[in-house]
Amino acid sequence: MAYAIIHYFPGGTKDQYEKSIAAVHPSSGLPTGQIFHTAGPTPGGWTVIAVHDTKESWERFREQILMPRLKEGVVGGLAGPPQETGFETHTLSK
Repeated sequence: MAYAIIHYFPGGTKDQYEKSIAAVHPSSGLPTGQIFHTAGPTPGGWTVIAVHDTKESWERFREQILMPRLKEGVVGGLAGPPQETGFETHTLSK
């Protein structure tokens, strides 16, 4: 079952997002297992929504790529940790 993650970064900006995403996504597109990604400005900050093919895929990306790179620090990137909501999807339309 697909797994969705919503990250909200209070005070986040487009420039910070672009620097952060460049550090954690491959230049060829989405990370392995991620099937949808969108992001944009929301009241008071920046929101990122990603959908992975499974919860395990999300956890693998989070533990092996996302967290290690963010802990190293992304110069000019989004400050975290974000407010996070995750859930198994009931429907997923493409």
